[in-house]
Amino acid sequence: MATYKDGDRYGYEGLAGWRSYRALRPGRGIYHDIKRRLPYYLTDLTDSFTYRTAASSIRMYFVNVLPALAFTLDMYRRTDGQYGVNEALFSSALAAMVFSILGAQPLTIVGITGLISLFNYTIYDIIKIYDAALYPEFMVWVAIWAAIFHWLFAICNTCDYMRYVTDFSSQSFGMYVGIIYISEFVRKLENVKATNLIRYLPVKGVEELVSEFTLFNSTQGYLSCVIAVLYFGTIYSLEAIGQSTLFTPCLRGILADYAYPIGTIFWVGFAHIPGPLRRTNNVSSITAQAKRFPLKKPGGFHWDFFLLGITTFIGGILFIPLPNGLVPQAPVHTDSLTVYKTNLKRLSSGEREHVEPDVIAERIIEQRVSHFIMGLALIGTMTGPLLVVLGIMPKSIFAGVFFVVGWGSIESNDILKRLIWHAREQRFIQPDDPLLTIRRSKIGFYLFWQALGVLSTVAISQTIAAIGFPVLIIALIPLRWKLLPKMFTKKELSILDALTADNEVVLASLGGKPEMPEQKNEDPYDEAEEGNRTGIVRRRVANS
Repeated sequence: MATYKDGDRYGYEGLAGWRSYRALRPGRGIYHDIKRRLPYYLTDLTDSFTYRTAASSIRMYFVNVLPALAFTLDMYRRTDGQYGVNEALFSSALAAMVFSILGAQPLTIVGITGLISLFNYTIYDIIKIYDAALYPEFMVWVAIWAAIFHWLFAICNTCDYMRYVTDFSSQSFGMYVGIIYISEFVRKLENVKATNLIRYLPVKGVEELVSEFTLFNSTQGYLSCVIAVLYFGTIYSLEAIGQSTLFTPCLRGILADYAYPIGTIFWVGFAHIPGPLRRTNNVSSITAQAKRFPLKKPGGFHWDFFLLGITTFIGGILFIPLPNGLVPQAPVHTDSLTVYKTNLKRLSSGEREHVEPDVIAERIIEQRVSHFIMGLALIGTMTGPLLVVLGIMPKSIFAGVFFVVGWGSIESNDILKRLIWHAREQRFIQPDDPLLTIRRSKIGFYLFWQALGVLSTVAISQTIAAIGFPVLIIALIPLRWKLLPKMFTKKELSILDALTADNEVVLASLGGKPEMPEQKNEDPYDEAEEGNRTGIVRRRVANS
């Protein structure tokens, strides 16, 4: 765990007068971010001399480049050819090189996201009402102003407010992003005859597939669907083996580490056997440093937000897709650098005893070389021979990638897990499960507010007002801090929700851990009555 001298600590609690106002102390957060992280720069390089760095570089190259290409094809079609493949690759490479070399949080992955794709073609839909020729100039000025706001927010220390992000809002945002990714698996269905309803479905993977039916024929369409589903099944299965007890630890690790290259190379080759398929032409920072990852090195949100302003400015001037934090990919990068240890947990049931595997995250290889190598690989992909290779990849592979990344974000989301828990028969719930201390109606009510946030953002994304979806996401934060404490008790919120990043080294960049509102204004709560109710529930479970 990192330690800090008193002069290194960053925060505003206990300060009086003008010193307590963040905006009146410009650059303070950036200064402390650099001061905290700079001493670790050498170890960011030396710590990379490990197998995990190589495996992570390969994995993240595929996880980054395939969705980027798929979103670029989506933008190419929806903006009448304003963006091309090389622009997308250069944008992703630019972000990778800048953040791997200069970033305070090199584990954060920045590139082209579905949200940027949505942003770009929504603006194009608005501009073309007047004159589509104005679009390039308009986007340049959008990027310039966006960069200016990035710099102002970073200099005025407003990134501190990221510390108020809890699982309530981050899980809702993660579920929304997962739906958008899977949803690229439907929007390309918009050309299918008699399927006007499909164009309103936010499924990007399906969208890639159904266009195959319209543009070509049923045979190619069905084959594309089969390959996309099998590609998803291959990647999902190989990664699941890594968390299983099958084979030896070494073989499990290799299959999980190289799931993407194995699946991609095999199914691209398979697509050409029967005859080639038609060729195709800061929340991220929070999720990369979530509580499940035992990070030791400090972060730096202010400095990285300032860097994002620089890449936004450069991207705007060059008229390439603006890089942004990749929400599904960021935790994947951290996970790929995590060293897991499998312990055997002995459980006794009466006279019988059995063992179960207990997989724990032992440590994380915190370095910046894997991100840098991924950036170099993206630059290499822009060369002629590799562009030819990209040209032989069928759309079904991109659809499968959307399924893998999107479902990974949904499957691990606590919203889905709690929905399943809520529907589970009571006798199959562990008696010591903390959720048993809360009424099921209250859990359902909490999930209702999260579902409302997800559905609202998905709904607005299907309209011309789609660029306003961040407003709804941000609104979830004050909703959690102002409204939910009035509807739930302190104990209920302590079980249902928590700070997304509660690691000391992460919160050091945000001014420290905030005091939760339910701790400030706790309503009178009858602990004895709650204890009696908890005992009754647990006896019911045991008797079941």
